[in-house]
Amino acid sequence: MANTFKNAHAQKIGTGYTEVYGAPASTTTVILAVSLCNRTTGTITISAYMRDAGVDGSSNANHRMLLNNVEIPAGSTLEVLAGQKYILEATDEIFIKSSVADSLDVVMGVMEITS
Repeated sequence: MANTFKNAHAQKIGTGYTEVYGAPASTTTVILAVSLCNRTTGTITISAYMRDAGVDGSSNANHRMLLNNVEIPAGSTLEVLAGQKYILEATDEIFIKSSVADSLDVVMGVMEITS
């Protein structure tokens, strides 16, 4: 098995859900850190979910909320996980949105495990 450390990132996320990371096929991913930075001069509200590729059903049946309506003050950075980790299976994805256009930068530290 090979372990590869990577950064996943997106900038100026707005009001529509944006894919920040998608686990490659035949890969298990450990999300080690998530940093969410408010670029604006006002408070924003963010939400994030994981799309579980292994679940069939309606359009939202495979969505697992990770953060729901969390406020980030102006010019602040929120560090998520606090020592915990998220595990993504092959082709699972992370999506994030903000309440304000072009307001959020995201950096994720991940470890991809391939066989």
